[in-house]
Amino acid sequence: MKVHLYQERCVSSGQCVSAAPDVFDQRDDDGVAFLLTDSPSPDMAIGVRQAARVCPALAITVDESSAD
Repeated sequence: MKVHLYQERCVSSGQCVSAAPDVFDQRDDDGVAFLLTDSPSPDMAIGVRQAARVCPALAITVDESSAD
């Protein structure tokens, strides 16, 4: 699994951080999300998929075929 976060689309809602706090965090100054890891472990997959689904800006994509 490989996670892509398009920060230029981020609207700072924090939904990704709520869904997968081990994968996403937010900058203190403007709330824009950033990745803590772009290759989460399998046990984080459910949260990452949820983060992508609930992102109001569609700023997160998940590549399930990536074996990284």
